[in-house]
Amino acid sequence: MSADAPVVRRDRALIVFAILTGMRDKALATLRLKHVDIERRLVVQDPREVHTKRHKRIDTYFFPVGDDIEEIAVKWVRYLREDMLFGNDDPVFPRTRLLQDENGSLKADGLEPAFWSSTGSIRKIFKEAFAGAGLPYFNPHSFRDTLVQLGERTAPSIEHFKAWSQNLGHEHVRTTLTSYGAIGTHRQGELIRSMESEDGDSQDEGADRALFQEFRRLMRKRR
Repeated sequence: MSADAPVVRRDRALIVFAILTGMRDKALATLRLKHVDIERRLVVQDPREVHTKRHKRIDTYFFPVGDDIEEIAVKWVRYLREDMLFGNDDPVFPRTRLLQDENGSLKADGLEPAFWSSTGSIRKIFKEAFAGAGLPYFNPHSFRDTLVQLGERTAPSIEHFKAWSQNLGHEHVRTTLTSYGAIGTHRQGELIRSMESEDGDSQDEGADRALFQEFRRLMRKRR
């Protein structure tokens, strides 16, 4: 995505924050600068000001999805504070300033320290971003599904996956697995075929097996 003007820089940062944090669109639309701690790579979704699901506080650390992605988020926050001179209560994703041209038509004229009144602008930004990349549209919430799948494949222990789940705002791992953990049919086929003729476990496969055994033990204990 382009970053040669404030509006498109904001749009790129919005996409980046969605995959870094898994935040819902309403939360992104109401996020304030004081909620982002770039030193700790932490976003505090305070329900008194951020529109979270069920008005719940969510402390979200940046998911490990790439240093280049994280750098965009950090530079955006610094740009708002140091170049735009935004304060703590100003939005992380400010509204586009619209002015009338000589023909009476509205045109974009940078950003203003005001919040969007709805999530419609966010979805429009997502649609345009995917279209610009030549990809089919995926809505903001689908990034949460992506993060769940990434966590399922990379978390080295139940404790790690619990932290991953909590980072998404889930109180119980069960919510993450049942509401977001559906496996696509292509991946389903890959997994089934991978069990056909394995002669032995690799180190990674052995770790996965141990993780699965630990998960089954915890589930039996809950029952």
